[in-house]
Amino acid sequence: MIIQNQNPSSDGYYMPAEYAPHTGTLLIWPTRPGSWGKDPSKAQEAFVKIAEALAPHEKVYFLADNEHAEEAKSSLGKNAEVLKIPTNDAWARDVGPTFVTNGHDVRGINWKFNAWGGDVDGLYADWEKDDTAAAAFCDALKKDFYDFNDFVLEGGSIHSDGEGTLLVTEACLLSAGRNPKLTREQIEKKLCDALGAEKVLWLPYGIYNDETNEHVDNVCAFVKPAEVVLAWTDNESDPQYAMSKADHDYLSGVTDAKGRKITIHKLPIPDKPILITEEDLSKYEFEEGEDVRDTGERLAASYVNFYFGNEIALIPQFGGENLSSDKRALDIMRKLCPDREIIGIDSREILLGGGNIHCITQQIPIQKGNTR
Repeated sequence: MIIQNQNPSSDGYYMPAEYAPHTGTLLIWPTRPGSWGKDPSKAQEAFVKIAEALAPHEKVYFLADNEHAEEAKSSLGKNAEVLKIPTNDAWARDVGPTFVTNGHDVRGINWKFNAWGGDVDGLYADWEKDDTAAAAFCDALKKDFYDFNDFVLEGGSIHSDGEGTLLVTEACLLSAGRNPKLTREQIEKKLCDALGAEKVLWLPYGIYNDETNEHVDNVCAFVKPAEVVLAWTDNESDPQYAMSKADHDYLSGVTDAKGRKITIHKLPIPDKPILITEEDLSKYEFEEGEDVRDTGERLAASYVNFYFGNEIALIPQFGGENLSSDKRALDIMRKLCPDREIIGIDSREILLGGGNIHCITQQIPIQKGNTR
């Protein structure tokens, strides 16, 4: 059921941290040729690996259209429940609902989705199915939801500590293709009203060449209250260096909603930039109006694009020349999250699609009395 009030915070609802307990995780079965290739089987294998890792700990849901639902069910087996809800692509973080809670009940938020920029710099021309997926999923779960259909936002552009603080990037939320008629202050108020936040931390930048206008979930994430991991490089000639340093300088000078200074843990990006090869590009089929990748294009690879499940964390792994940096990322996350099993997921195929593990997952927080 749609809740017409556009101020969940006045109802006592807030967005919990991702590391808080979940009842489940939402993903979408990948099939779009422009993201996952004419043969999406390799990408689908990566999605299945994620479902296999999550399933022992929480309920896993997948959306799929009628044409691919049986394929998804066959591949996922008992690891996920497949719901027949069509989408244009498989970015559950961005097209799925953001869930909020009052500590007892859970409700969804349906943001307006316009393919990361609409007519200004959107990544494909038709996003109608994506824009209806959040409401359809809330209906399937019998969750009431707030309808923010006048406000463009993707789940990957916000990160919550569950204690009143949000992380965002200026590059994304102030981009011309999202909410150009709103001021920064109006955007901030909308976020606070919707997500029960008291303070928004505006990082200047995300990851270099991130086609989402630099989502925050690729560059910085809370690992616990007042502690974040920040994508980093010590290579001053790398274009990421100046971007990450600006973020580091900003975070070093602010406090969270409770007045605490932010502890920053550097999580280095892959040592070797990951570039699209001619062989990679030959596997894709792009629709008219869809963003076309180029041979040699640098992908926005970051280990920050991980996902917290119950008792686990799923960390991107890129392989090839980056085996040592893959291991380094796992080691760092093990030190930061000693109470979780740290699981590396081969995610280069997801990266080729335009994102990573966090981009394709959306957490569903627990409802009181229900942990599965």
